[in-house]
Amino acid sequence: MEWLNYHHLLYFWTVVREGSISRAAAHLRLAQPTVSAQVRQFERSLGETLLERRGRQVVVTEVGRLVFRYAEEIFGLGKELQETLKGHPTGRAPRLRVGVADAVPKLIVFRLLRTVTERETPMHLSCHEGQPEILVAQLATHTLDVVISDQPAPAHARVKVFSHLLGESGTTFFAAAPLARRLRRGFPASLDQVPMLVPTSTTALRRALDQWFEAERLTPVIAGEFEDQALLKAFGESGRAVFPAPTAIAREVCRHYGVVTVGQTSAVRERYYALSVERRVTHPGVVAISATARGDVFARPKPAGRRPARRRQRAGARSAAS
Repeated sequence: MEWLNYHHLLYFWTVVREGSISRAAAHLRLAQPTVSAQVRQFERSLGETLLERRGRQVVVTEVGRLVFRYAEEIFGLGKELQETLKGHPTGRAPRLRVGVADAVPKLIVFRLLRTVTERETPMHLSCHEGQPEILVAQLATHTLDVVISDQPAPAHARVKVFSHLLGESGTTFFAAAPLARRLRRGFPASLDQVPMLVPTSTTALRRALDQWFEAERLTPVIAGEFEDQALLKAFGESGRAVFPAPTAIAREVCRHYGVVTVGQTSAVRERYYALSVERRVTHPGVVAISATARGDVFARPKPAGRRPARRRQRAGARSAAS
């Protein structure tokens, strides 16, 4: 069985933290050649290059960054162990590292992740936004615990990633009040030839919108295309164009951007997924996100049923009295 040399790991970790071999040597109270030799020996034992020299600078390679992240966890846990044995509170909250695909509306992300910070035992939340392919790659290196995306894991991904459906939502169209009042009558036909702000063609929502426009024989005037959903809504706030957003956050969109609804359709649907390397989600933070999605964010509204028995009886009594 091969054992990791933790002394070598410590030297490498210190070099990265200090930013140079000379400062690491001073911190460790060792000679620079000693530190350099120990790091090179560590690289040979791993069979990987961790540091590269560029002029007088030492640059961490991609593999080096991965090793450094593990070293951060290892030495962080070691310090926590010492504090625990001394009877001192560590104050170290559990970590949840979340990747967010840039096409996912930030209001949905906020509602999904808020539950993590409002737990009885809050978690240290770390969010990173980017392209789904890059975020999936970071799942493979355990840089991230979960990725929230508007698309399932790509079939061509080199690593095994599982897609857990969080929920789905129809689409609502929004505009400033004067424009919305004019377009409500006759919706959706009223959207024809109307200025509209839409996501870029790389998003699932845009593809669904284009299909719906074609099916409804609508030709809106595309006034702007945006990768960032928050920027799209900010432009929609100006009042000159209509813009779409998930029905699941319709109230939040109206409140945050001062707009009102034009109309909604269930024919244009967006799905949201939690991507992970686990077939069965076990991370408590991801479990909490899934529960919030099902019970709050994407919960179906209860159907308007018949009035409760007491109310029916009271209504009947009033009718009889009259």
